Amino acid sequence: MENQIRLQKYISDCGITSRRAAEALIADGKVTVNGIVASIGTKITPDADEIRLDGVVVMPKSGTRLFIALHKPTGVITSAADQFGRPTVVDLVADIGERVYPVGRLDYATSGLILLTNCGETANKLQHPRHGVEKVYEVKLAKHLNAADVHAFKQGIVIDRRLTRPAGLEISPKDKRQALVTLQEGRNRQVRKMFTALGNKVVSLRRIAIGSIKLGDLKPGEYRHLTAAEVAFLESL
Repeated sequence: MENQIRLQKYISDCGITSRRAAEALIADGKVTVNGIVASIGTKITPDADEIRLDGVVVMPKSGTRLFIALHKPTGVITSAADQFGRPTVVDLVADIGERVYPVGRLDYATSGLILLTNCGETANKLQHPRHGVEKVYEVKLAKHLNAADVHAFKQGIVIDRRLTRPAGLEISPKDKRQALVTLQEGRNRQVRKMFTALGNKVVSLRRIAIGSIKLGDLKPGEYRHLTAAEVAFLESL
């Protein structure tokens, strides 16, 4: 395809690093294209493919910065492109007329707040563990929760052979199968895995906040531009 370019050139053009250093990152298996580990010689289509470095989307430089809050429905992929042709979060904001990328992930069966932007610097800061940006989830479970579960979340739970950071678990007084979960990290399917480790199962999961940015009354599939105060929060990280 005539608009394809070499992967290392794209990474360099995005201001991440030099072409030679980009080649080393590719050789080390740190770069993926549409979820597949890239190799030296890979070519990409900038307007169609999703490139990630250590799991973080590599975004081109843009003069106009955009910050979008989207209510991701279940059954939608948190990606800029999907090799199986499934709907993505980017498809839901196609009418904004500017290329944006999701910040972080929500799994296929999880709904709720996802941020999209064309500002790579802000996206990287938001996802970096040192900032510890809190993410809040509404969860419904198969079994009742109790004080022991709250204590386990506070102490951290071993998933994928690694202890999680301390997390919050606030059980609903009306239904002990429902709760609010607060995390300061974003490991793969973390909430689901933490409850599995406690012998419980997530029935439904929805993210309602990322730091000071709230899902609010957005309906599934709807989006809005962030307010000036919300953008200021992101830039303060």
